[in-house]
Amino acid sequence: MLHRLKHALCRRLCRTDRGNRNKTVSLKPDGTPRGSVLLSFIIDPFLRKPGEAISHDHTHDWESWQMAQTFLQAGYAVDVISYQNNHFTPGKRYDFFISARTNLEHIAPKLNSDCIKVAHLDTAHWLYNNQAAYTRLLDLQRRRGVTLSNAKMIEQNMAIEVADLATILGNRFTMDTYRYAGKEIHRIPISVPVTYPWDSEKAFDRCRNSYLWFGSAGFVHKGLDRVLEAFAAMPEYRLTVCGPLDEEKAFARAYHRELFETPNIDTIGWIDVNSPRFREIARNTLGLVYPTCSEGGGGSAITCMHAGIIPLLSRQASVDTGGAGAILGNSAIPTIQQAVRQLSTQPATTLERQARLARETARNNHTREIFAAEYERFVSRTLLGGAG
Repeated sequence: MLHRLKHALCRRLCRTDRGNRNKTVSLKPDGTPRGSVLLSFIIDPFLRKPGEAISHDHTHDWESWQMAQTFLQAGYAVDVISYQNNHFTPGKRYDFFISARTNLEHIAPKLNSDCIKVAHLDTAHWLYNNQAAYTRLLDLQRRRGVTLSNAKMIEQNMAIEVADLATILGNRFTMDTYRYAGKEIHRIPISVPVTYPWDSEKAFDRCRNSYLWFGSAGFVHKGLDRVLEAFAAMPEYRLTVCGPLDEEKAFARAYHRELFETPNIDTIGWIDVNSPRFREIARNTLGLVYPTCSEGGGGSAITCMHAGIIPLLSRQASVDTGGAGAILGNSAIPTIQQAVRQLSTQPATTLERQARLARETARNNHTREIFAAEYERFVSRTLLGGAG
């Protein structure tokens, strides 16, 4: 299972590195274009073979494609490049430049002066993120006597300073890390690749002591170390771990006992959220424990909420839970243990209500349809100044 499906972001970056990084895809609207847009984001969805579906490994793939469709439907021609394209030089005038944080600073000075530059922010600010990540690594070193690296470090960039305005996927937590710049920021709620029907066969009395950690690489960053230590000391509770452990072998070695030798911890590895296996895990899981230190939208937590899993999250997960589950006061191991015990002792009827609330909150705020509608509203009302 560990090798069945690689960590989504790594796979996407590897595909881009194999030759797509420096390509440009030019898209035309129906009729005469009213202007031109340069989109610097995920290029892979625009390089699909005929009949090939957009990958659901990561929300960014579909979101990049949808952002381009929004401008096409508004009558604009769209040139798409990879956010990793460090060699692109604009050869024409653009009305709008929409860019992930990595390319904006590099390309913006080469654009016509009246081009409106929009930063598409999918992480917390790099200073906040990296400081929080180093703090977690230092805490681990002091707690366990091991030094690990972090796969979630963000490159230094001045995207918010260079941009005229920004869109952001996360909630107020993520937005607050950029407010110092005094730029207009518009929230576009992150989408999810899969939604799920309510599981009427889920037995909350039977799964009340079962929990999940589900995330991508950056395990210390996302609190897996703390969750493992918390559950290793609570043998009466079960933990399932779903994440690409083969991407961080040093972490797997440091936590080998907890991951592979602790009876109440089941290590699955990475898993496809559209698979029957994930649905089976969701049916037998009460809550998600996700004490991450910095996120740009908490997509893995929102996916679990869609599946009726109750969230126990840090504030830095950047997810509005609608009152379902709990936002941890801090991410200390005793706090995690207390939240788990408190949730598991609730009556089954309360647990079902909480699970339904988590699912309804996710469905009401985070779907592809909602992302498309919110991005269209941003383009029509903010960028184009129309009535929307």
